[in-house]
Amino acid sequence: MHRKILILGLIFAAFSVLLGAFGAHALKSMVREDKLQIFETGVRYQFMHAMALITLAIYYHHQHLSIKEQKWIGWAAHLFIAGTLLFSGSLYILTLLSATNHPLIRFIGPITPLGGLCFILGWCFWLWAVYLKKVDK
Repeated sequence: MHRKILILGLIFAAFSVLLGAFGAHALKSMVREDKLQIFETGVRYQFMHAMALITLAIYYHHQHLSIKEQKWIGWAAHLFIAGTLLFSGSLYILTLLSATNHPLIRFIGPITPLGGLCFILGWCFWLWAVYLKKVDK
């Protein structure tokens, strides 16, 4: 499982650089500065959680985890992935839709906090896995 987490973390990291470059160059001429900052927030959170996935994969690989600990690490990884897709993805879509004043904007906005909740839960689940590791020893 750690290999899949690592691969997704690396893909998310590469795409965050690509999207950051897109925002800094192409998108800059399409949207207002406040909308560009929203896009950049999505890029920043995507990159942070790409690094979290990479670190999580390394932690998973180097620790002798019980089945229970592996389960919590797996949940943390899945929540980081879902959080990235929901949080950062919704911010990207909101920014791009704002360039055209598309009516879907009002439906996309409420998705962002769900992604944030996934991030928070992912960190809590990782914390729980680490706590369980300490208890097991």
